[in-house]
Amino acid sequence: MTLRRVDKDRIFKAFCHFIRPVIRFLLRHGVTWAEFTELSKDMYVDVAREAYGLQGRPTNNSRVAMMTGLSRREVARIRNRLLEKGEDPAARRGNRVSQILTGWHVDEEFADAGQPKDLPQTGPSGSWSSLLKRYAGDLPYSALRKEMLQRGLIEETDGGDLRVLKRDYVYTSLDPDIINQMSVSLHDHATTLDHNLSEKRRSTSRFEGIADNARISSRSAKTFKRLVETRGMDFLNEMDGWLSAHETDENKVASGREIRMGVGVYLIHDDI
Repeated sequence: MTLRRVDKDRIFKAFCHFIRPVIRFLLRHGVTWAEFTELSKDMYVDVAREAYGLQGRPTNNSRVAMMTGLSRREVARIRNRLLEKGEDPAARRGNRVSQILTGWHVDEEFADAGQPKDLPQTGPSGSWSSLLKRYAGDLPYSALRKEMLQRGLIEETDGGDLRVLKRDYVYTSLDPDIINQMSVSLHDHATTLDHNLSEKRRSTSRFEGIADNARISSRSAKTFKRLVETRGMDFLNEMDGWLSAHETDENKVASGREIRMGVGVYLIHDDI
């Protein structure tokens, strides 16, 4: 499919708009243009191989070269490097600590009427170990306990149980988890938009909406911020409870293919 120049110009303009905060983030963390260029080559080759193959097989190097404008030698070099590196499982999940805290507050096994219980450290159910088994994935339990204690998210009671102290996980600017969370959030939103913009998939569009207004006084900003934090968290807690209730039991054979689903809420704040 060959796009008209006017269509490409429109795409370039849109790209410059949504890539701006990403470039700001990269510059702040010392990522140079040359490093970004090399990374973008990797992604061009990876996406072209994965998304444009025939009969479920990866696209061959010649077709990838034709689509991306890279030489076949460069495509082969990048392909081999990607295959050696493999996929980082952490890139596909959100922050595990936030998931654990949410589960502790909304899952009926670990909370009573929305109030998180003090949990014994071991036990088949209603315990710290069973909480981590459900929400921590493959993260090491002892390291996770130490990390959450150090961050003041949990504490050990006099009786040896664990008590949760915070509902939300507050990131710091140096926290590697916030970088992963940023990649997950941007990827998820962009994937939904790309799906809805694909002509082949318009009959199965995914919900995506926005509510904004460019004429809000600065005096109202704090009020709206508090409203979003309160109502947004209530909504996410409800969605998280539904997702937890419909989660497959990893100890049993799941019926059909497992997929990752969820919903995101974020505050919009543009200084015009």
